[in-house]
Amino acid sequence: MSYEFFIGLRYLRAKRKQTFISVNTFISVAGIFLGVAALIIVLAVMNGFETELRDRILGINSHIVLMQYDGGMKDYHIVMEKLETIDGVVASTPFIYGQAMLKNEGRVTGVILRGMSIETSADVINLGKMKEGDIASLSGEEGTTKPPGIVIGKELAQNLGVVLSDTVEILLPMGIPTPMGVIPKIKEFSVVGVFESGSYEYDSTLVFMSLENCQKFLNMKDEVTGIEIKVADIYGAGKIAKTIEQAFGYPYWARSWMEMNKNLFSALKLEKRVMFIILSLIVLVAAFNIITTLIMTVMEKARDIAILKSMGATARSIMKVFMIEGMVIGAVGTALGCLIGITVALNLEQVSRFIENLFGFKILPKDVYYLSELPSQVDYGDVAAIACVAMLICFLAAIYPSWRASRLDPAEALRYE
Repeated sequence: MSYEFFIGLRYLRAKRKQTFISVNTFISVAGIFLGVAALIIVLAVMNGFETELRDRILGINSHIVLMQYDGGMKDYHIVMEKLETIDGVVASTPFIYGQAMLKNEGRVTGVILRGMSIETSADVINLGKMKEGDIASLSGEEGTTKPPGIVIGKELAQNLGVVLSDTVEILLPMGIPTPMGVIPKIKEFSVVGVFESGSYEYDSTLVFMSLENCQKFLNMKDEVTGIEIKVADIYGAGKIAKTIEQAFGYPYWARSWMEMNKNLFSALKLEKRVMFIILSLIVLVAAFNIITTLIMTVMEKARDIAILKSMGATARSIMKVFMIEGMVIGAVGTALGCLIGITVALNLEQVSRFIENLFGFKILPKDVYYLSELPSQVDYGDVAAIACVAMLICFLAAIYPSWRASRLDPAEALRYE
């Protein structure tokens, strides 16, 4: 061990033998520790929210949507066959989108109709958890006079007071032309399933029906709105969408899930960066504690510094002593912050339950946030970035006090001794 390192570690301890570590050193370490731990936990929660949101969006929606500029798509069977030859495409399914009104007794609400292929849709989208019923029941039973089946969201079922096997009416505002004018089209459907996607927007507005029934109800004949596509790499969806556009040409156009939700995820990334900057101020404040600690140490050890210089220690060696002291404080605080921060982030569910039991309140009320637990996902790249930033701040904080110590004149320090 070099004498600079040995002296730097000695200066971390208190003057009296009864105290293991000085109060100033402890406060400096605690400041760095709290700042690093808070950064790791908050960014882990934000990563968890982003992942949760992405999974919910991609549960109901596909990775890529392929449509035509001039309206419905007739030759979708041929398009699906060609899609299978494109690298990165895993599966595809036709879909229909439409708007209508759902009526049950005296209650009416606007809904989005979504026609889906019973055979291929399961390979591309995931409705989430089926609370009641079965998707396969959408196809209906041959030879029966029962109304066609639909699957609705949990929130929509509660809002309209609908339960499994109830019969509801769907009104098409566009209507059908008659000698008496345009009359809204009304048809009865039977509720064969209730799903819960975990997103209030989807659970309160979406109504699924089979592709054939949706085509008949919307008078689309053999047309579909477009084709939903699943890819192997969700983050490469944008590149694959461009490849699909080039392969099919006009009038086809493709959009990836990232393009369709660009504003939402851009806002999340911006919020994450802002939180990183704001919470970094905690580490910055702790850095001022390091500056104060080192300056006080320099003032207290002025005689020691003078003696070391008189014995031949160079200004560089003196500066090294106090730089080592500052970096040790930063390293210990950063290491403890990373350890505690990662531990809490990985066990955030248990920590939130402990807080709820201790103080008697819910951190995330499900009726408000539609989440019952805090999502958390530790990104070790973020942890490495936080540790590097913390150590850099500590390094910069130690420079000035160390420089002051190296410039100390031995004659001035020992004049009145």
